[in-house]
Amino acid sequence: MTCGLFLFDRSGVFFTIDHCIFIPAKNNQKMRKTLPYLVILLLAVSCSPREKHQKVGFNGLAQGTYYAVTYYEPEGRNFQAGIDSLLRAFDMSVSVWEPSSVISRINRGEDQVICDEVFINTYLLARKVAEESGGAFDYTVGPLVNAWGFGAEGRREISQALIDSLLPYIGYEMVRLEGSQIIVEKDGIRFDFNAVAQGYSVDLAGAYLASRGIENFLIDIGGEILARGQKPGEGPWVVGIERPAREELSERQLESMVHLNNRAMATSGNYRKFYEEDGIRYSHTIDPQTGYPVTHTLLSVSVVADDCGSADAWATAFMVMGLDKALKVLETKEGLDAFFIYSDSDGSMQTYATEGLKEIMVK
Repeated sequence: MTCGLFLFDRSGVFFTIDHCIFIPAKNNQKMRKTLPYLVILLLAVSCSPREKHQKVGFNGLAQGTYYAVTYYEPEGRNFQAGIDSLLRAFDMSVSVWEPSSVISRINRGEDQVICDEVFINTYLLARKVAEESGGAFDYTVGPLVNAWGFGAEGRREISQALIDSLLPYIGYEMVRLEGSQIIVEKDGIRFDFNAVAQGYSVDLAGAYLASRGIENFLIDIGGEILARGQKPGEGPWVVGIERPAREELSERQLESMVHLNNRAMATSGNYRKFYEEDGIRYSHTIDPQTGYPVTHTLLSVSVVADDCGSADAWATAFMVMGLDKALKVLETKEGLDAFFIYSDSDGSMQTYATEGLKEIMVK
């Protein structure tokens, strides 16, 4: 709102400081009667809302996927260069696909690797969800992810003997943070933050925009989404939940839509990342306890939380648990809501939404 300062000078000239509206005041009765109405009119005009929001949108590539950013800003400033720089620095910390990243150096067993703030915060978030999920989410699953062909290394010939040889190196309890260094109990433990890092990168991008004074924005990195504020004059941001596809390259269709108001959403599913061998489809979601891809009927889960890193990690944890166990965990968790898509005994697609999720669904 902008309200001008109204003044009268001794000559009877009425004006506003910021608008420079001059009205010569003649010394007659008619003008004296009209002037109060002019003051009211100008007050109304001067104090009416001005358009202070310009829509800014851009997109690009990061972390092997896309990103898209939309926000509203008075001057229309474009912060894509800053977002790109942030995401590149993020990869240099926690991307297993970047050979010189902090996580890659730790996985190679280099001595005295100093962890930066991004790595430490990602680790602490991952550790929290690992503990609260009873190990369903485990950031040391790297050896299994690589063996099954979903990591930075080539797929290996899977056998029970191979799985048995890798399982002793899986377990978040065997890792601890001391100061700015990671300590592992066994050589051969491999970190994999893929199930939390992308969501956390969304949070960092959001913090960057907020530090620039942006209050209304939507950030989407590979389907992990953070919404703050709203679309000025239009209400909350609306985002879609994808219907599981039968094939990896099938056309994308929406199953539902939700309002995101100062919250984040992340989706994990088994319908886009998989491979088939001898007629068997292998999911990219690996159960850290068995060493094998999950085989239950849960097709996807979308988690809504206050931050995208937590939503991302819990979406993976629920995919590992399956529907029944996930619902029991949700009964004890505040601040988490979820939308599940699963197959019933007849192979038909079904959905289940928590009560909190139902409240934000677009009718």
